Amino acid sequence: MPERRQVAVVGVGQTDFGALYANKDAQRDAYALGAEALKLALDDAGLRKDEVDGLLTARIGYEHGADVLGIPNPRVINGLEGSGRMSGVAFQHAVSLIETGQADTIALVYGNNGRSVKMTYGGAYTDSPTTRYDAMYGMTSPGAYVGLMYRRYQYEYGVPDGALAPIAINNRRNAALNPVAVMREEITEEQYLSARYIADPLRLYDYCIINDGGVALILTTLDRARDLPKRPVRVAATAAMGSVNNYYTSTDFFYSASQDVARRLYEASGYGPQDMDCVQIYDNFTPTVLFSLEGFDYAPRGEAWKWATADRIARTGDTPLNTAGGHTGESYMQGWGHHVEAVRQIRGEAGERQVADCDVAHYICASPIVTSHVLVGE
Repeated sequence: MPERRQVAVVGVGQTDFGALYANKDAQRDAYALGAEALKLALDDAGLRKDEVDGLLTARIGYEHGADVLGIPNPRVINGLEGSGRMSGVAFQHAVSLIETGQADTIALVYGNNGRSVKMTYGGAYTDSPTTRYDAMYGMTSPGAYVGLMYRRYQYEYGVPDGALAPIAINNRRNAALNPVAVMREEITEEQYLSARYIADPLRLYDYCIINDGGVALILTTLDRARDLPKRPVRVAATAAMGSVNNYYTSTDFFYSASQDVARRLYEASGYGPQDMDCVQIYDNFTPTVLFSLEGFDYAPRGEAWKWATADRIARTGDTPLNTAGGHTGESYMQGWGHHVEAVRQIRGEAGERQVADCDVAHYICASPIVTSHVLVGE
């Protein structure tokens, strides 16, 4: 059996999230947003469209997407649903396809016009197993479910009110240094605590920002990457595991699945929590950050709320976290923007929010499909 090829990220592109947020447009097209991001990613990689032989789309369909994006005959092509967990899944699919020689250069393209078309990500009853029995209790959105999980977490580990404030504040502090972020004003602990509840115990600043935008990534072989203009960002390892049922909840806060993924990821990559120069955590809601830190061995179980101090997770701290502003500061691009930020940090292209000497980045998504990768500069 031939040896698996090594894979690298060679191009990233994203739209101006803040500008799109400021100007809602009911006619805005998700495919056009994806196409804009793809052009930026190709330019970033120094590649042409005809050098791309694989296409994976998310939130936009692959058939119309291939036509709009100008990649009509890729060797591999597929489309993934619009849930946030799919950013990690799409990335892993691309890595596997390149490793096994089924494609050489793959474009991952995400487009989202959710704010302009008034997407709510929940709040409506549908006759499906996930809402049929819960709608009468208001459990019709991921936020309500995460709020329920966090209330249990608070009870089990004696967590006081306000423990999530450092995460929300850190995201806003980082977003203030990000020229394309939606929320570029910092917040104080007082502002956080005085904000209204959305799904008690989660407040306004614990929630992601529904927005329009496009994100694209270009992956290819490490050998090919070395001939391209930018510093290659090698995929040292990636791993996944399902934690699924009929509801967006996990009685152990995705801990057991995260532990399994962490064990395999750290073993395969040769890197552990102590080696990561920055961590990009999928944060549709701030409690997910705590669940991720514990599931991936950054913090002892039940103690992430004490571990994640403002100093420790700051850009200049021991474990810089969500350095672009995360989903509550930059924009809710369902994990895709976190991948872009990881690459830019390793390349030294993050501007004012750059982490010093950043060579290793960790992406984590604790959700019904737990995914995680370690990215390393070459």
